[in-house]
Amino acid sequence: MSLLPEPGPIRTLAAATLINTIGNGLWMVSSALFLTRSVGLPVGHAGLALTLVALVSLVTSTPAGYLADRLGPRGVAIGGLAALGLCEVALTGVHSMAGFLLVAAPMAVLDAAQRAARGAIIGGAVPQDRRVYTRAYLRSVTNVGITVGAAVAGIGLTVDTRTAYLSLIVADSATFLLAAAVLTRLAPVARTPRAESGPRLIALRDRPFLAFVVLDGLLATNFGLFEVALPLWIAGRTDAPRWMISVVFAVNTVTVVLLQVRAARGTDTLAGAAHASRRAGFALLTACLIFPLTAGTQHALTITLLIVAALAHVAGELWYSAGGWGISFGLAPDHAHGQYQGTYAMGHQFGQMIAPAVVTTLTLGWGTPGWLLLGAAFATVGCLVPPVVRRAVARASRRSPASEEPARV
Repeated sequence: MSLLPEPGPIRTLAAATLINTIGNGLWMVSSALFLTRSVGLPVGHAGLALTLVALVSLVTSTPAGYLADRLGPRGVAIGGLAALGLCEVALTGVHSMAGFLLVAAPMAVLDAAQRAARGAIIGGAVPQDRRVYTRAYLRSVTNVGITVGAAVAGIGLTVDTRTAYLSLIVADSATFLLAAAVLTRLAPVARTPRAESGPRLIALRDRPFLAFVVLDGLLATNFGLFEVALPLWIAGRTDAPRWMISVVFAVNTVTVVLLQVRAARGTDTLAGAAHASRRAGFALLTACLIFPLTAGTQHALTITLLIVAALAHVAGELWYSAGGWGISFGLAPDHAHGQYQGTYAMGHQFGQMIAPAVVTTLTLGWGTPGWLLLGAAFATVGCLVPPVVRRAVARASRRSPASEEPARV
C-alpha cells in the first residue's frame, strides 16, 4: 500500500480523517471513565447515556445524509466537524447525566451528518473505480489515528484527575476544528436538487437495500465479538496470560493498516463486493470454530490458536468492510449518496449496539455451542448478501434499464 494517495480529494480526506480519528481515540478510551470518575455517574447510568447517544446517531443517519445531498456534502462535513468541536468544549461543564445528554445528543446528530457527508463527498468527488479504494485507505488511516489517540489518552487515564479528563476533551475538540479546517481545501461538491415528486428519503423505501443494511448490521456484530467477548474469554476461559489481549488487538490493528486496501481489490463491482461479504461470513465462521478450542488447550498451543483465530477474524473484518463499501456505493443513485451512506451506517451502528449483549451471551454464557451458533450465523448471513444484491440490481434495472452497467453486476 502506498503511504500517500495521489494529491487531490483522497489525500485531503486522509489528512482530515487522521486528525479526526486521533480525537476519536482520545474519546473512545476516556469517555466511560470521564462519565464515572469525573462527572460522577454510576456505571449503569454511564452505559445507558452512551447507548442513548448511539441511538440518536442511528435514527438520524438517513435524514442527515439527505441534508448532505441537498445542501452539499462539503459544507455539511465542515460545518458538522466545526460544530462538534464547539459542542465538545461544552462537555467540560457537565456534572450530571441530564447535562451530558443535553450536549451529547446534538453532537450525535452532528456526527451522523458529517459521517454521511463524508460518504457523499467520496461518491461525488472521487471517480467510481476509486471509491472503495478511498474507503479502504481511510479505514487504514482511521486505525492509525485511533491507536495514536488511545496511546495519548492513556496518559490522562494514568493521571486520573478531572483536570486530566478535561484536557483530553479539549484536545478532542481541537481535532474536530483542525479536521474541519483541512476539509476547506476540498473543491465544492455539487449538491443534488430535491425531486419534484415522490418521497424524499428514498433509501428508506428501497427494500432490497434495506435488506442488505440489515444483513450488514448482523455481520457488524463481529466487532463486538472481538472488542467485548474475546477479552473476557481470554481472561476467564483460557490459561493465556492477560497480555495476550493486547497481542490479539495488535494483530488486528496492524493487519487492518497493512492489508485493508489490498483486501478491497475487486470490490468496486457489486458482484465482487457481494462475494467479499460471503467470504467474510466464512472467515468469521472459521474464527468461531477456533476460539472455543482455547478453553481446553495449554500454554503455547493456546497462544498459537488465539493468534490464528485472530487472523481469521481480521480477514473476515477486512472482507466485511470492503464488501459493504462496494455495495453501498454501487446501489446508491448518483443523486442520493448522502442518504444511502447514512442508511448504510445505520446497519453498522445497529450491529454494534446489539453486539455486546448477543456475543457475550452466546460465547460466555453458552460456551462452545454458542461459538458454533454464532459462527454459523455469520456464514449464513454472508451467503444471503449476494442474492439480496442481485435482487437490488434487478429492481434498479426495471426502474432505469438504460442507466445500468451490466459489467458491474
